[in-house]
Amino acid sequence: MASRTIAGKQVQMNDEGFMTDPNEWNKEIAVEIAREEGIADLTLTHWKVIDFCRQDGLSSGKAPTLRRITTQAGISTKEMFTLFPKGPAKKVAKISGLGKPEGCV
Repeated sequence: MASRTIAGKQVQMNDEGFMTDPNEWNKEIAVEIAREEGIADLTLTHWKVIDFCRQDGLSSGKAPTLRRITTQAGISTKEMFTLFPKGPAKKVAKISGLGKPEGCV
């Protein structure tokens, strides 16, 4: 495990770049990680998904899967791939400060 400074805050991360303590997360960190993941601007729809993932992840103890996000947050799979290209569940989990979703390679 390594620590890293993101948006001026020291956070703990694993070898794959996922935060290991979701309580260290804030919106400024999300914006910076999103930029690193190729998402220049987070729209209201991005935030709807991020907020859902944070709530769901903190209550269940694990990042939600793509299927859970699409069925529970009301965002289609196609829209998820548009918002978070190339692995949306993994990418939104990283931006949301959660661990890697189960079933993601």
